[in-house]
Amino acid sequence: MKHIIILGDGMADHAIGRLGGMTLMQYAHTPVMDLLAKEGRCGRLLTVPEGFSPGSEVANTCILGYDLHKVYEGRGPLEAASIGYEMQSGDLAMRCNIITLADGKIKNHHGGHLTTDDGTLLIEYLNKCLGNDRIKFIPGIQYRHLLVIKGGNKEVDCAPPHDHPNEPWQPLLPKPNVQSAEDTAELLNNLILKSQDLLAEHPFNIERQKQGKDMANSIWPWSGGYRPQMQTLMEMYPQIKRGDVISAVDLIRGIGKYAGLRSIEVEGATGLANTNYEGKAQAAIEALHHDDFVFLHVEASDEAGHDGDLELKLQTIEDLDRRIVTPIYEAVNRWDEPVCIAILPDHPTPVEIRTHLAEPVPFLIWHHDIDPDKVQTFDEVSCVNGSYGLLRYQEFMNELMKI
Repeated sequence: MKHIIILGDGMADHAIGRLGGMTLMQYAHTPVMDLLAKEGRCGRLLTVPEGFSPGSEVANTCILGYDLHKVYEGRGPLEAASIGYEMQSGDLAMRCNIITLADGKIKNHHGGHLTTDDGTLLIEYLNKCLGNDRIKFIPGIQYRHLLVIKGGNKEVDCAPPHDHPNEPWQPLLPKPNVQSAEDTAELLNNLILKSQDLLAEHPFNIERQKQGKDMANSIWPWSGGYRPQMQTLMEMYPQIKRGDVISAVDLIRGIGKYAGLRSIEVEGATGLANTNYEGKAQAAIEALHHDDFVFLHVEASDEAGHDGDLELKLQTIEDLDRRIVTPIYEAVNRWDEPVCIAILPDHPTPVEIRTHLAEPVPFLIWHHDIDPDKVQTFDEVSCVNGSYGLLRYQEFMNELMKI
């Protein structure tokens, strides 16, 4: 049996009055996901252990079967692995967003949806101005970059910028959790303030201001850690001989690298609603021909949720069904070798809250010989009655690998 996990990042949501009290997953037209729910088995999954923030690095690592208490080191080291930066002893790696500040508040966490070329231009400029033997800014994708501090202390409270839209930014500046981290916190605060002065003067932002667009006018470092110690999925689950990860997001590719998965890059995969859905689906189908496990991650719903864009998030859910799930299902359904399909979000990103929540998410598992339960549609409400009930953390992957 081969396995594919299709993950719609942030797809789960809450009931919304504008939709007649339905969630977006209930309201969206998703005939193939509903078919798989009807022919398969469903349940709900807790993806964020107590004491952890509901970030995608936590939820996705947990979904893949890892014990966060043993392996968690934050986003930074995972993204370092994805972009090929080999962390050295004493390196503190942090996710470094380029964000938009306006009227003393965090307007958005993505600098006005920077392209990778624009984000690279700005982060390399900052590295030239602020980098030294201890501090290094490393380009990533779009607004998501890496800050490495040699000898940095990870015991610093750094607020994820996507969790604080429209909130004053100054009270959110990094704070030491222990006395030994005071130097690192002070360094981060200085870098943030200096970046604002430098970015305000950059021709890219001067032109954006003239055009009335959001300026990419501050860095925001967060989720730092040291190099994690993780077993590969092949070591954890002997059923997996060779696997792949498909994602436009550095974080997910970094998890995949530590998990021993081959990263498949798809041209036109953006992490937004304009991503190359068809290319990602075809890459997954081709990977399943020669490998036995695929983790296919689609970021679009999460970004729409953070932007509070109801119509766009509905579109991303329907696009996932029509342009990802449908071609994969139609392809593997004809194969002689059986394939098990699992579909789920990693966490809710409700459009009316615009941040991640540590709430159970719905999931479905389908293959030809599965004994169906009574769930008829794939959504947050129907899956409450699924035969898997409420699973916790690594239990999802353990159940999936039994098939």
